[in-house]
Amino acid sequence: MTLEQLRIFVAVAERQHMTRAAQALNLTQSAVSAGVAALEARYGVLLFDRVGRGLVLSESGRVFLPEARQVLARAAAAAQALDDLAGLRRGQVALGASQTVSNYWLPSRLAQFAEAHPGIKVSLMVGNTSQVAQAVLEGACELGFVEGEVDSHFLTRTRLAGDRIALYGAPTHPLAGVAFEPAALLGARWVLREPGSGTRSEFEHALTARGVDPARLNVVLELPSNEAVLEAAASGEFLTAVSELAAEPLVHARRLAPLAFRLAARAFDLLSHKERRRSHAAAAFVAGL
Repeated sequence: MTLEQLRIFVAVAERQHMTRAAQALNLTQSAVSAGVAALEARYGVLLFDRVGRGLVLSESGRVFLPEARQVLARAAAAAQALDDLAGLRRGQVALGASQTVSNYWLPSRLAQFAEAHPGIKVSLMVGNTSQVAQAVLEGACELGFVEGEVDSHFLTRTRLAGDRIALYGAPTHPLAGVAFEPAALLGARWVLREPGSGTRSEFEHALTARGVDPARLNVVLELPSNEAVLEAAASGEFLTAVSELAAEPLVHARRLAPLAFRLAARAFDLLSHKERRRSHAAAAFVAGL
């Protein structure tokens, strides 16, 4: 049994398709088929059942899959250790960041790190705060950068920079450019980021601090990106809550106007796993922030 055979088996198991697995591994379909066949022949088991024109894991395959993944994970850890010994001349670091951080705060820092360490490959997963936290918990990302609340005793949180959530509407919206009582927010129609996003959770915390129950808002739309909610709000009907960094271009273009309802500032946090040793590449990235 070789690591290559294990990689082939896991790729096929995850996609349940020989051709798609071959494309993911940059191998020919015949090489992938041969790799699976070699494992099955060597141990006298069927790892997949051929159902129609597709593949499904057999009972043996289901039992073997987590074992194969663990072996590959250990091999990757061994390779990471050797990369560390190379003194940052090569290696990789996997980062995760929520949308506001990834779009407005992180890019310049990624560029600086790439210039200082050209041999280090940096990958970036973008999701909402809860998705980034889960990726760090599972080990898919070594470092996470988020702006929302995270509740896990397995993660360490380090305070970094910050921004401010603000409320926006089209310049023609009745609440734009005028003073109003907090209760007026309950009569408006809202478009907000999805639950689990840092923007949404921080907005709800800030609103509560101002004496407004976020559960009473008339949330008509929930959309998965800052750009989507901003465009919806610019249509004239909705209010929204996003980072000042995200809204600035539309405010500058006079497509959106900030509301006279100031919320508290929020911070960006660095997440890492308490029980995982930080690689040299990750440590160098953090040191350069």
